Amino acid sequence: MKLPKKLRWLASLSMLVCLLLASTGCSEKIIVLNPKGPIAEHQRDLMLISTVLGCLVIIPVLILTAFIIWRYRDKPGRKASYSPNWAHSTKLELIWWGIPIIIIATLGVITARATYALEPSKPLESNVKPLTVQVTSLNWKWLFQYPEQGIATVNELKIPQGVPIRFEVTADSPMNSFWIPQLGGQIYAMSGMAMTLYLQADEQGKYWGSGANFTGKDFAKMYFDVDAVGTDEFDQWVKQVKADSPELTLDGYKELAQPSTLKTQTYSAFPKGLFEMTVTKYASSHHHGLSQKEMKDMPASHDPGSTHEDMPASHDHGSTDEDMTESHDHGSTDEDMPGMDMGDS
Repeated sequence: MKLPKKLRWLASLSMLVCLLLASTGCSEKIIVLNPKGPIAEHQRDLMLISTVLGCLVIIPVLILTAFIIWRYRDKPGRKASYSPNWAHSTKLELIWWGIPIIIIATLGVITARATYALEPSKPLESNVKPLTVQVTSLNWKWLFQYPEQGIATVNELKIPQGVPIRFEVTADSPMNSFWIPQLGGQIYAMSGMAMTLYLQADEQGKYWGSGANFTGKDFAKMYFDVDAVGTDEFDQWVKQVKADSPELTLDGYKELAQPSTLKTQTYSAFPKGLFEMTVTKYASSHHHGLSQKEMKDMPASHDPGSTHEDMPASHDHGSTDEDMTESHDHGSTDEDMPGMDMGDS
């Protein structure tokens, strides 16, 4: 039985809608499609818009391919028109060149605007003061330092809900990539550089984070839990860490930086300037986004036995703090912070 043309198109459209509905039912299992923060939400929307615009080209091409194969197949008594001298159609040329050009131009404008809007070092709009977390990629673990609270953790990241988090990311190991899929795209962690990434958790809960780059034998174990909690619970957790956890000394950090795996660990204090020390020990002639004020405020010495409350003794590489800040200023201000393209988002 031959179905009417309109009914066939309606059936095809219904199948497409059912397929889309079935696929969206899996969005909670695909964590990048289940955002829990403003950055991840914008990135999810950008992926969906890009997919829809791409489908405007791909789906008609696939349908036409199947139709042409079926319509012009070789069979006895076929009724398809035969035009051996046909060579050009202005109308068809306008359709199959014009529509893709319009779609690509639209996609380009949307992507360009989103790229600037989602610049990782751009502070989030909020009435709440951002919380700074300094992230160091080690072999094969993550060290999180809370400079304002004076505590540190390994493979455990706890943040308050609804508060912008200013991540400062570096590496004391091969280059890695810091990624919390439900909060935002990934950013590289590189030795000698301090990258800045703003994220925020709008809902309380546990989120999965990991390193997204190959860094050796146990790189697959470089994952961590992100626990978004209420502000009061976060403050209580900080007090508990300060009361019950040991201090991280420079000797302890050197041991921690050795290639090994570790589940979780908390520290009640850490050497002041440890993050800046980690950044500059690989690139003492560059500040890579650290502001001039931050470079001038860097401690002049690093005592292995000192804690976050004590000023450490010197980690000299042949240059002084004054030499470093004055001879390597590239016009940065205190507000200048590094950024990175979120092409991996």
